[in-house]
Amino acid sequence: MATIPITKRGAEKLKEELHRLKTVERPSVITAIAEARAQGDLSENADYDAAKDRQGFIEGRIQEIEGKLSVAQVIDPSAVDGGGKVVFGATVELEDEESGDAVKYQIVGEDEADLKQGLINISSPIARALIGKEEGDTAEVQAPGGIRRYEVVGVSYR
Repeated sequence: MATIPITKRGAEKLKEELHRLKTVERPSVITAIAEARAQGDLSENADYDAAKDRQGFIEGRIQEIEGKLSVAQVIDPSAVDGGGKVVFGATVELEDEESGDAVKYQIVGEDEADLKQGLINISSPIARALIGKEEGDTAEVQAPGGIRRYEVVGVSYR
């Protein structure tokens, strides 16, 4: 299986979620199942069905996170030397050439992407258009409303 890039911060968040699922969520759902079993007839027990469904979700999420962490290539953006080019983990300041709006994005892995926080997925159209660009370059992005052009104003690695 191919490695998936993830920032150091993203890997830590996944590890925290995994720890919480194993130490808090899993034991609580086991307790809920035991309590529902104690109520008697399981064929019409909604609490039991809900607890079993929750258990399935938790176990699936644990497997998913463990799988992702096992193939993750953890990258510390502050240790990256991109030579001024946009690479994974870089924080990029852009200016929309049409509207003049300034935006700032950090290129991150799939699990840590959050547009509201300025974190964009490495496989998103805008990130793919930015990879390899330098300060002063223009990136063209195919957006739903047509092609948008962004000037790269700054590139930093934090």
